[in-house]
Amino acid sequence: MGKYQKEAQDLLEFIGGKENIAAVSHCATRMRFVLNDPSKADEDKIDDIPVVKGMFTNAGQFQVIIGNDVPVFFNDFSAVSGISGVSKDAGKEAAKQNLNVIQRIVSVLAEVFAPIIPAIIIGGLILGFRNLMDGVPISAFGGQTIIEHSQFWAGVHGFLWLIGEAIFHFLPVGITWSIAKKMGTTQILGIVLGITLVSPQLLNAYGVASTAAADIPVWDFGFAQVQMIGYQAQVIPAMLAGFMLAYLEIFFRKYVPQSISMIFVPFLSLVPTVLAAHVILGPIGWAIGSQITNVVSMAIDSSFAWLFGIIYGTFYAPLVITGLHHLMLTIDLQMIADLKYTTLWPMVALSNIAQGSAVLAVVYLHRGNKKEEQVSIPSTISAYLGVTEPAMFGINLKYLYPFVAAMIGSGIAGCYITVMNVKAMGVGIGGLPGIISIQAGSQLHFAIGMLIVIVVPFVLTIFFRQRGILNKLDPVGGVVDAPTLTEEPTVNSGTVEIGTESFYAPVNGTCISITEVPDPVFSQKMMGDGFAIKPTDTNVYSPVEGKVTNIFNTKHAIGITSNLGIEVLIHMGLDTVELDGKPFEVKVAEGDSVTMNTLIATMDLEAVTSAGKQTDIIVALTNVDKAPLMTLNKTNTVTHSELIGAADVL
Repeated sequence: MGKYQKEAQDLLEFIGGKENIAAVSHCATRMRFVLNDPSKADEDKIDDIPVVKGMFTNAGQFQVIIGNDVPVFFNDFSAVSGISGVSKDAGKEAAKQNLNVIQRIVSVLAEVFAPIIPAIIIGGLILGFRNLMDGVPISAFGGQTIIEHSQFWAGVHGFLWLIGEAIFHFLPVGITWSIAKKMGTTQILGIVLGITLVSPQLLNAYGVASTAAADIPVWDFGFAQVQMIGYQAQVIPAMLAGFMLAYLEIFFRKYVPQSISMIFVPFLSLVPTVLAAHVILGPIGWAIGSQITNVVSMAIDSSFAWLFGIIYGTFYAPLVITGLHHLMLTIDLQMIADLKYTTLWPMVALSNIAQGSAVLAVVYLHRGNKKEEQVSIPSTISAYLGVTEPAMFGINLKYLYPFVAAMIGSGIAGCYITVMNVKAMGVGIGGLPGIISIQAGSQLHFAIGMLIVIVVPFVLTIFFRQRGILNKLDPVGGVVDAPTLTEEPTVNSGTVEIGTESFYAPVNGTCISITEVPDPVFSQKMMGDGFAIKPTDTNVYSPVEGKVTNIFNTKHAIGITSNLGIEVLIHMGLDTVELDGKPFEVKVAEGDSVTMNTLIATMDLEAVTSAGKQTDIIVALTNVDKAPLMTLNKTNTVTHSELIGAADVL
């Protein structure tokens, strides 16, 4: 009888039986199901299975969190169900059956934009700084701007544009590369295609409107002429061209013999795509983008602008849950390309703040609950800095009433700043820092909007809780029937501490709380307490003294049991199970004794980043009965083998 045979049988029954499973696989911590009918899964009963630590649905997959023992559980599940696992890619492909057309489009947009979002954020930050330097008169400088007052800052202002231009004007290069990467085609061809859209030989897209038609350069083919127009900062033309290149390459791979494919497949794919991009796809994409910009601008300039602001401000947060916010980012970027500003992004920044303020109210309401504060306080800070997922998924959606309070506050602020015509010069900077990207002259109105989303969600959250509005989980004066996030760990009166386990940085880098990891399985501590490090080095060492007990086949995760019995999971990167172990080299074997100076693995950071994955190395304490909480004494910059925390062992 397998270790988890009973639990596996229960899960099979509660998930709807064998006939409801289209595909199943697993990663380092969770079972990943593709269900024929997701509604048949009884989540309440599944949650009662002792080994289950949580569950959620993502990209068409129903994921059940098991923990370190997921390979053992998976084997037992396969035995009782008679279902063999599939690869992660096959699982993703099967999961598409649970996605409608809109969800599939959103999924594609998310995968295309995810690798280039860090550059967009940096670009937005740079544009924000330049906005402060050249657009805000300083009374102390006699009404001059910073660059008018100081030659040094004028030089900095000019230098920063080198980076800003590279990010936004040459955005099509990033888009076409990302599409090639997502489609599994030749990435350098995607880069070349992007360059042909923004080549200096072409008339810059920003100069087209001011150039007479007769002065636009052309390629003259004798029987036809093609205008030499660039597509700097244009999103839709780049996406159309990128997908055409990818599908042409996939098509020709099937029919061109392998012996000559290296020559003819790139040629037959790239040349027609570049021609089509400048003759058909580019003009069509430009027209579509311009129409989108015109529609949004008309809504903002109409007598119903206040209603548009309420709707967008209120419902942006739910868009984040569905993933549709990636589509909104496309519109933001298109508006900046066409108008050099966007009226949507300021509402995004205020929505971030609203979610943080709602969590801050929960902190106030639940003050003294030390365990929840480990999630709620970092989530508040994260939301105020523009990253709302920990706040929404960790606190607000769980209780619901804070989420609704944040939506209402965001809608009111959205209405106000839309009526006041607040504009952002760039995207990428959300939350409180978003004010630096706001157009000079509108920053006071944006600041008033910030005040609204700080005060209104905070007050409404408290009001809703006290009146029991939208509140079934957190009654006043009652017992909170919530997942373990809001409950203090129960320790039997006869249990005593048997010691304190020390934890060390496994790699050089920046140490953060586990609640800041952009994965709800870890940030909500479904796997237990711990910490994470954003690595700057490839060498990964053991974070604890103990023995290696588990090395995953995909090499991205290693299990170690400490000398005092704490089960520690070292998870290298996020979603790196999909990389099939290629960026990793494990240096230890199961059964090996390790210390903080033992090199246990190496991780190719560039390969992980190029695959569109994050490199965070997570250290999770998975047997919470032995060590429910961890004290992290050191954050920010750390070096491997440096003592950074401890946990009392029960």
